[in-house]
Amino acid sequence: MSTEQQVLITVGELRRRLDEERRTVLLDVRWSLNGPPGREAYASGHLPGAVFVDLEHELAVPVEPGSPEEAAGGRHPLPTPEGLEAAARRWGIDDGDVVVAYDDSSGQSAARAWWLLRDAGFESVLLLDGGLGAWRAAGLPLSEGIETPRMPGSVHLDSGRLPVIDADAAASFPGVLLDARSPERYRGDVEPVDPRPGHIPGAVSAPTARNLAEDGRFLPPEELRSRYEDLGVEPGRGVAVYCGSGVTAAHDIAALAIAGIDAALYPGSFSQWSRDPSRPVVTGPAPGTASSV
Repeated sequence: MSTEQQVLITVGELRRRLDEERRTVLLDVRWSLNGPPGREAYASGHLPGAVFVDLEHELAVPVEPGSPEEAAGGRHPLPTPEGLEAAARRWGIDDGDVVVAYDDSSGQSAARAWWLLRDAGFESVLLLDGGLGAWRAAGLPLSEGIETPRMPGSVHLDSGRLPVIDADAAASFPGVLLDARSPERYRGDVEPVDPRPGHIPGAVSAPTARNLAEDGRFLPPEELRSRYEDLGVEPGRGVAVYCGSGVTAAHDIAALAIAGIDAALYPGSFSQWSRDPSRPVVTGPAPGTASSV
């Protein structure tokens, strides 16, 4: 386990940064599974100065449903290092900036931007705790329309700084494999997008919603630590996380980081796993060890 990382910034802290005109790049990462385009919601009201980040095209490699690329890498393959750097420059990021990502779902999609930038070696990236809801609750102003940076950024990004696993590693993961999806999808009661319902054998249900307090902010570090200890996370034991397509899994990874725990991401996640007929899938409320679907 690592020491606790600074992952979050509060609305008050962000407001002070902006009032003091300290260099801050705001990323609006609104997205939802099968939901309306995030750009429309962004245009109707966003933090002043924030630029819209297109998760489908900038935080992933776009794939056609049912394509061989989707079968090989899941619904949201990680962007190439070159693609992410080009996108970050479009967002106006320079080396040395502080970046704050937010959404309207308490970090469920913004965490993808947080994870990707950290994986690319950019460490000064934070999640706005409570996201757009917390900003609104504080009575702070919003802007409308589409904003673009005054100047393109010049940031230099790398890749491969954070741990990842593939399907083979997920199949025999020696530590705790966490499933960040809703309990209903984990159990296999429903499956809105992927071909088979259920979960990877041995995976433990760890829905992202339980990282949050009632107001949509992350739980304190000690409560997050206790939550994950109850799921089997302990010193010296590896942790990896997957979800539907590698997006919301980053929310669990952020929560674990707040608690001082390092975790690997399975980028292909269940969207890749469930498309491979050779991979067993288990249904039910507890970690399984045999195929049922």
